[in-house]
Amino acid sequence: MSLPGFVNAYHDRRLLSIFLFGISSGFPFVMIGSVMSAWLSDEGLSRASIGLFGIIFNVYAFNFLWSPLLDRIRPPALGQRRGWILAMQLFIITCCLVMSRLDVNAELFTMALLGLLIAIFSSTQDIAIDAYRIDVIADNEKDKLSAASSLATAGWWTGYGGLGALPFVIADMPGWEWSDIYLLLAAIMAVISVFTLLAKEPDIDREAVEKQAYLRYQKAAGGKQGHTAMVAWLGVTLIEPFREFFQRSGVRLALSILLFIFLFKLGEAFLGRMSIVFYKEVGFTNTDIGYYSKLLNWWVTIVFSIIGGMMNIRYGIYRGLMVAGIAMASSNLMFAWIAEVGPNKMLFAATIIVDGFTSAWSTVAMVAFISLMCNRAFSASQYALMASLSVAGKNTLAAGSGWIVDAMNGNWSLFFILTALMVIPGLLFLRSLKHDISRAENASA
Repeated sequence: MSLPGFVNAYHDRRLLSIFLFGISSGFPFVMIGSVMSAWLSDEGLSRASIGLFGIIFNVYAFNFLWSPLLDRIRPPALGQRRGWILAMQLFIITCCLVMSRLDVNAELFTMALLGLLIAIFSSTQDIAIDAYRIDVIADNEKDKLSAASSLATAGWWTGYGGLGALPFVIADMPGWEWSDIYLLLAAIMAVISVFTLLAKEPDIDREAVEKQAYLRYQKAAGGKQGHTAMVAWLGVTLIEPFREFFQRSGVRLALSILLFIFLFKLGEAFLGRMSIVFYKEVGFTNTDIGYYSKLLNWWVTIVFSIIGGMMNIRYGIYRGLMVAGIAMASSNLMFAWIAEVGPNKMLFAATIIVDGFTSAWSTVAMVAFISLMCNRAFSASQYALMASLSVAGKNTLAAGSGWIVDAMNGNWSLFFILTALMVIPGLLFLRSLKHDISRAENASA
């Protein structure tokens, strides 16, 4: 595809909404991730305890359990996708306001509970946002699929990295406490929610597919009319999205897809969970973390998200995933270098640039891959099923990352080498999916 072809793929008003929703998706991770870790670290909690707080991210691994409700239940205002998004944004704002009034040492359980609630609301918002992105792009727009994935990634990092830098820069200013930071986070989320009102609701006709499935479950249920109707509704809502995925793909391919998604970004998750603790232990200040880990990473990720989307358009999703996976493992070794050298800002900047490149490219490729595997009639359910497995691999196991560092007696270099090796099983599964991915891309063209 020529350069004008690349540009045309991105010249679409729908992609602006996808970018803005990406910001809304990434920003809650600041609240329950980096900012919470920094607050707990400053309050004197151990590495293992901070790592254990990462268990709240497991919510993202199980949001597929209620994702079918977002395909079937329509909120009273703004439509099926935007209505869910706005409701979750308002709940997140409320949790931040409550968290701003906490005393961490005296109310640690309450802080964990609020973090859990933010994770629940945020993961539900993600279901609706991912479904919005799939619904708004037509089945025959393969190039737009990669473009949308790249802008969703760029938006996510704008929320997580760009806006996420502000708390760390402000935290070093006189008179600011971490509790005050959560008031700021609530205000930023309120501004983000305004853009939800401006987005256009996608127009998807699910009635034909749902009616056919409803009749099938109604016939299978039999019995009294009321009982039959309830069973049929539950069948269409809770079972049909997953049945359709396994039937369309075949059990072998479906399981291979799910295992690949589970394993692909495991090493990156272990690294990410301990990165803030690592930066602070090595000797970087909150301001350093804000400028380099957040602001610099933000711009790097945006640039390489767009480039990654273009490469996917040109070379295909399989090659994008393979190159990104190899580069992702290699970039983890630069963190081991920092562990040996110490708080060298030039090396920190170089590491952030390389890590931002690999993270952006791998995320864009993964988002495009999962989107390609979804049926638009069940986009919320099927995307959540696959994305939640990625989160399960990343967060369930990564919650023990602090214990691993402790077991290595704080040997950060060895820890980061281990995270680089974790990508190998995922790449082996990816190799087995090469021809299936190519077929899916050609079918959607």
